[in-house]
Amino acid sequence: MSDKRKKVILDLMDAEFYVPMKEKELAVMLQVSKEDRGELNRILNELLAEGKLSLTKKGKFIKAKHSDRELVGTFISHPKGFGFVEIEGRDEDLYIPENFVNGAFHKDTVKVALLSTQSAGQKGRRQEAQVVEILARGMKQIVGIYDKNNKNFGFVIPDNTKINEDVFVPVERSKGAVSGHKVVCEITDYGKNNRKPEGKITEILGHVNDPGVDIMSIVKGYELPTEFSEKIMHQVERVASEVSEADMAGRRDLRNVQMVTIDGEDAKDLDDAVSLTKDGTQYQLGVHIADVTNYVQENSALDWEARERGTSVYLVDRVIPMLPHKLSNGICSLNAGENRLALSCLMTIDEKGEVVSHEIVESVINVDRRMSYTSVKKILEDKDEAEIHEYEALVPMFELMRELAGILREKRKKRGSIDFDFPESKIVLDKQGHPIEIKPYERNVATKIIEDFMLIANETVAEHFHWMELPFVYRTHDNPDPEKIDKLSTFIRNFGYSIKSRQEEIHPKELQKLLAKIEDTPEEALISRLTLRSMKQAKYTIDCTGHFGLACQYYCHFTSPIRRYPDLQIHRIMKEQLRGRLNEKRIDHYNALLPEVAKHSSEMERRADEAERETDKLKKVEFMERHIGEIYEGVISSITAWGVYVELPNTIEGMIHVSMLPGDYFYYDEETYEMVGQATDIRYKLGQTLKIRVHATDKILRTIDFVIPQEWEIDEDKE
Repeated sequence: MSDKRKKVILDLMDAEFYVPMKEKELAVMLQVSKEDRGELNRILNELLAEGKLSLTKKGKFIKAKHSDRELVGTFISHPKGFGFVEIEGRDEDLYIPENFVNGAFHKDTVKVALLSTQSAGQKGRRQEAQVVEILARGMKQIVGIYDKNNKNFGFVIPDNTKINEDVFVPVERSKGAVSGHKVVCEITDYGKNNRKPEGKITEILGHVNDPGVDIMSIVKGYELPTEFSEKIMHQVERVASEVSEADMAGRRDLRNVQMVTIDGEDAKDLDDAVSLTKDGTQYQLGVHIADVTNYVQENSALDWEARERGTSVYLVDRVIPMLPHKLSNGICSLNAGENRLALSCLMTIDEKGEVVSHEIVESVINVDRRMSYTSVKKILEDKDEAEIHEYEALVPMFELMRELAGILREKRKKRGSIDFDFPESKIVLDKQGHPIEIKPYERNVATKIIEDFMLIANETVAEHFHWMELPFVYRTHDNPDPEKIDKLSTFIRNFGYSIKSRQEEIHPKELQKLLAKIEDTPEEALISRLTLRSMKQAKYTIDCTGHFGLACQYYCHFTSPIRRYPDLQIHRIMKEQLRGRLNEKRIDHYNALLPEVAKHSSEMERRADEAERETDKLKKVEFMERHIGEIYEGVISSITAWGVYVELPNTIEGMIHVSMLPGDYFYYDEETYEMVGQATDIRYKLGQTLKIRVHATDKILRTIDFVIPQEWEIDEDKE
């Protein structure tokens, strides 16, 4: 009987007139009596579990496409036992209740079946699913603190709080670790049916309180490679330290062109140089990028390692480079006064910022001076006489650079490019790795000049190769999810703002206008953050689908081949095209290779971002350990059901737990993003200024707890 009913439902959904419906609407359409509604619910759930039906984001039923039947994604565990599955291309994660996890471990690749329809479409509730198969284990090792409970065994308590179980280690597999050691533990058995996972210790990082062990724990936790193999180092040793005449043959000689590198004081891998002259009303801008591919041959051990790493990782106390230092700081770095091989994008730009013509060439360059952002700022903004005298010959070019950068920025602004100017933090450490100062790292005139010039070069190269219809790696940023924009639109109406969007599309100019309207208003921080959260993540793709945030159709990453593999990859394609070697066989080769390069590079970029964020959080917690009991003023940066997050002027963020808010019981209002008192109607709003006292810190969880101080505490603090 149930099979017949399933067929009726599936036939209805095949009919031309069918539009997606919720369960209630289906019941009315199928004339199901109230007594039989439970049976309808059961049948719909079975069809979901069988993969024959799927649900829209709003909880409406549609016939499943083949891709919906076998949903595959990454399992993200939660300390409380349940989890989520992230599925590529699906905006909302699936919720996996604890009794449906079925042995999945954090980061496993799993196959899932959709579960109950009850929660779907309800506000704030995710679609539920169950793990039906573990396709691949995501974590081969964990990092944690060893605790020797017994002479025969011990446990590793994972640093990653998402892993809710300790790992059992027999004494013969403990490598002599003692309680309090930070260790790397290989998982030998993932455990099941209330049996703990088992493992063996492969590395002892040191005692939990030893200097540098905290950062190394994060490095190992994200499985970031720290060493290069002997084979690679031998390969690097054979690379020449100077550019030979043979290397320069056939290249455009630009050694007499005045050019500089402009970077941070402590940068050692300088991969971009800039030159600029003006001829009448037209600017001749040259962006010269290190020709790393000359030293990293395709399919060499070095190339495979760089592709695997995907990117350099910039942690608070170290850089984990994509390429060995001999290359990244040596022959591939555009060091002043040295002949260097480059790929140059030479652009003629008019007074409106339009690139009227361009040329991409293999070149040989010789940088005049290595400039720092601080130095250029001193010349252009502070009018520092000593600095101006020191770089006298270059000052006219810097003035011209500021002029052109302003034109390019204005042009981007006109077309709708969105510029989020959140302060990043600079964390200063002492020799033992302890944080001694945390301050916002502000952009200045010099950082903006380089940003503007790199953006125009990246756009020019992307457009050039898009129209050649050759395989390429683009940097794309998809349009925001319409539902998130609707939510943002509803929220900002409370402040008297609005954004126009039509047919599920919004133009970036609308968000740019919104950010301009809120500038210097009390709600600026709040609306800026919500706007940023409503946008998608940029990624690498083989299709040129445009960059929403920059409001441009063509964009790629061309300017940093020392530290990003996609840049290195497209340099290879560019050079083959320039040399007339992109025949059908090579095009087929790149068509087969690039999808995986784009996907893996995007994943490695996310891994690097997460590791960078975690090390920053760790050092911020350590910094605030010394300031417990002190009172500061901050701004409410985020509100969730469990608490109010407050950001201090030095970019440190802490949370006031909902139970610690004084004077009432509070609940989170999803409509207005506010924390509201049940009896008093006291409201905590995003962007609101708040006095806080530092209450506690937790280095393992990397959290900082704030509380709201009493009036007498604030008065005492003033004294």
